Amino acid sequence: MDPILIKTLQFFLSLSILIVLHELGHFIPAKLFKTRVEKFYLFFDIKFSLFKKKIGDTVYGIGWLPLGGYVKIAGMIDESMDTEAMKEEPKPWEFRSKPAWQRLIIMLGGVTVNFILAVVIYIGLAYAYGDQYIPADSLKDGVYVTEKPIGDKLGIETGDKIIAVDGKKITDFNAIFMDIVNGNSITIVRDGKTITKDIPVDFIATLLEDEDKIRFLSPRIPFIIGGVSPESANKDSGLRAKDEIVAINGHAIKYFDQAKPILEDLKDQEAILTVQRDDTTRKEIPVVISDSATIGVSLGGVSFADLQARGILKVETRKYNFFASIPAGINKGVSTLSSYIKQMKKIFNPETGAYKGVGGFAAIGGLFPGAWDWPSFWSATAFISIILAFMNILPIPALYGGHVTFLLYEMVTGRKPSDKFLEYAQMTGFFLLIALLLFANGNDLYKWLFK
Repeated sequence: MDPILIKTLQFFLSLSILIVLHELGHFIPAKLFKTRVEKFYLFFDIKFSLFKKKIGDTVYGIGWLPLGGYVKIAGMIDESMDTEAMKEEPKPWEFRSKPAWQRLIIMLGGVTVNFILAVVIYIGLAYAYGDQYIPADSLKDGVYVTEKPIGDKLGIETGDKIIAVDGKKITDFNAIFMDIVNGNSITIVRDGKTITKDIPVDFIATLLEDEDKIRFLSPRIPFIIGGVSPESANKDSGLRAKDEIVAINGHAIKYFDQAKPILEDLKDQEAILTVQRDDTTRKEIPVVISDSATIGVSLGGVSFADLQARGILKVETRKYNFFASIPAGINKGVSTLSSYIKQMKKIFNPETGAYKGVGGFAAIGGLFPGAWDWPSFWSATAFISIILAFMNILPIPALYGGHVTFLLYEMVTGRKPSDKFLEYAQMTGFFLLIALLLFANGNDLYKWLFK
């Protein structure tokens, strides 16, 4: 099956689960407080519905526009902008007739469900699969900076050991990227000296210039040949796939990155490569170095298991029983939310350039793998659920966070904003959301067309 189709199917399945559960978070407390719910919809039903059925006072349906979903609660100014009903006297079953604390619970229901859902998923993932990670301090000879211009911008070099971001010790190598994106300073060990450097305020913008290079750090790897190019001058040299280059003109090398400066000095010259073959045989093979300092071979893949066997790093797995998985899942949910809040702070600071990375539906769809993989699917779903929880609690009219803000004002002051004010606020918030939607998806389109 086509990877794009698989991503699309996963995206809509995830979105449908999240929307239904989010809206249930509003629906259930509304029913508990005897508030009438007129509609419960997956997706939007502008002009017509794909399916609808009325049960009791509520019409349940599926709309044709897959941009979200909603519950229409009687007596509440929402995206339906049903202002005619608001002109009538409040009815006992309407939202506006309920005590402020009940209205607050109804409003917070969706956000609460989104966060709880993410935590439940993380608990399940911890229990079923555990956490596999690379201890950052296990990288024996430091990191490999695969994109030197990005490393130069950050101020790190191949061989550096990254030990902390913002003074907090790095324990998981895979977490380094997000920690750097969210951080302000980085602490490294270079040649036995501990150095702390400020992370440039616009470092995110540097990463976003070429998203294919965004993972600019990796463990250091041996120079194992993946294949020899048929166009290479060395195609008949005797080099083979899986050969490991261990010396160039007698200069011993352990890692691929150590070969680069040697090859630079040997441009347009002949050289002798010492290769390790089949763990038992060493051969010396004459080759020609091109004017671009290459030998016409591709780099072979090396598994983490092989790197561990060589003593270059360690791969560890945390296993959780059911009871241990609960705090692990809660911690994962809290840390993910905290990380996302830090990213949003960067986005709202124009100096960082992080706004260039704001994405719409294509970016969200890109969170899912091109092959069906349940752990990856549920991990992406949990992350999107965290995003929905945070975005919906923002104090923007038209979002539930806006309604919550007005409710808190009412509870503190004892004065309820007028229905007319709420109507204008809802319209303002709606236009803000449309602008954000256009900007985010416009970013996706720009990247697709020009990058």
